[in-house]
Amino acid sequence: MNLNLSGSLNIFKLLAKPSLCLPHATVSTFNDLPIPLDKAFEKRWKKPSIKAVVLDKDDCFAYPDTSEIHAPYKERFAALRAAYPGRQLLIVSNTAGALSYDTSRKLAKEVEGATGVTVLSHSSKKPGCGNEIMEYFKSHPEAGVTHPSQIAVVGDRLTTDMMLANMMGSWGIWVKDGVVPLQQKSIFARTEQKLAAYLESRGYSASEPPNPFE
Repeated sequence: MNLNLSGSLNIFKLLAKPSLCLPHATVSTFNDLPIPLDKAFEKRWKKPSIKAVVLDKDDCFAYPDTSEIHAPYKERFAALRAAYPGRQLLIVSNTAGALSYDTSRKLAKEVEGATGVTVLSHSSKKPGCGNEIMEYFKSHPEAGVTHPSQIAVVGDRLTTDMMLANMMGSWGIWVKDGVVPLQQKSIFARTEQKLAAYLESRGYSASEPPNPFE
């Protein structure tokens, strides 16, 4: 078993501030992502300026333990790549590219070959790799990212993807249902479905990312 030390340590932050795991917007599946992603936040938030997307892999646009884009999502994936070309789209996974799991980058290379999108190599698993993500964008200024509030994190897990977004000061879009049917998801993923509803019923909500450009 590959332990997510980052997730284990950051659980204390979540206990202190439960809203860290809540999304700014929710869609059912990858096919329901609005493009451009700014549209996801229009009803509730002041429209942000999303310049780049951090995209989860497993149970977001691909079945876990596979590298291929889930067939029904290929058209939407192509549209997302067109809207956020080149370095503006980055895959950040806790399997492919996570150096504690994918030590030789074999999985990362497979995903890059199947998607045409860079997979970040990172030493800390989500939600603790925000600094590594920002370093990536700083090293590729052509992406146009100068602040975390210009990034949208898209993923299926609250305690990794959405917590990453909130800890970074970025926007989070939760792919609630994902690829895997609910009854086949891990106990952790099934519990998160109930956690979101519980926290929101208690009045918790994600905080708007700070905008230094205002």
